Amino acid sequence: MLRSLLFTSLCALTLAGCDRSGSGQGTSVTINADGGNMLGALDGKSGEMKIDVPGFSGKIKIPKVHLDATNFDLNGVHLYPGSTIDSMDITGNSDKGGMRLRFTSPATPETVRDWFQDRLSKADFKLKQDAQGLTGTTDEHKPFRLDLTGDGADRAKGTIVLGD
Repeated sequence: MLRSLLFTSLCALTLAGCDRSGSGQGTSVTINADGGNMLGALDGKSGEMKIDVPGFSGKIKIPKVHLDATNFDLNGVHLYPGSTIDSMDITGNSDKGGMRLRFTSPATPETVRDWFQDRLSKADFKLKQDAQGLTGTTDEHKPFRLDLTGDGADRAKGTIVLGD
């Protein structure tokens, strides 16, 4: 069941943000399960998608996928407006799972942190400020971490880590 869910997720991500022009950098996505075995990966630079699930293994070239703030949410909270997703790594098995999301936002780290803290707190996340980021738990009591660094005068690079 988990394998088919992860495979479906990769296919949905592929179709959600295709760039038919083939220009620029896309979003990289990896999905791992069952002790770290790679089930699927999408290379944001080349557009190559690899799939390795029971009964099927292969590589295909597709248009690059560009995911942004609207393609991701935590309990209804999207990324900071205007953000782009650089990469997403999803891991899981029947007992544990997690996700690491790297993104770029068009605001300072402090602005992005405060924006997330306000909205995620309303979504029952328990958070505290940690340097330029946030740490705490989700509404389901799973670990949550947001790390932010500056990327020029008015941009931030961020990483969200959810789960184990």
